[in-house]
Amino acid sequence: MRTTLTIEPDVAQKLKQRIAKTGLSLKETVNNALRAGLAGTPRKSRIPRFRVEPHASGFFPGIDRDRMNQLADQLEAEAVLQKLSR
Repeated sequence: MRTTLTIEPDVAQKLKQRIAKTGLSLKETVNNALRAGLAGTPRKSRIPRFRVEPHASGFFPGIDRDRMNQLADQLEAEAVLQKLSR
């Protein structure tokens, strides 16, 4: 198939470097690059995957860790009430 492509300057520079390195023609270099790109080979991510490592928290069922401040306030209020009732 014959077609016309407009190649962006940065891609053209990389093609020139690849041609100089391999000694292949422009046609062969472009076809090889397209084959590799269209092969669907997944690229390795440069960002490491985030891993969550669970650990025992020591909380009992029924204690909502998102409301720890509320629990602390309730315990403090109960302590104050006990002091006042004495």
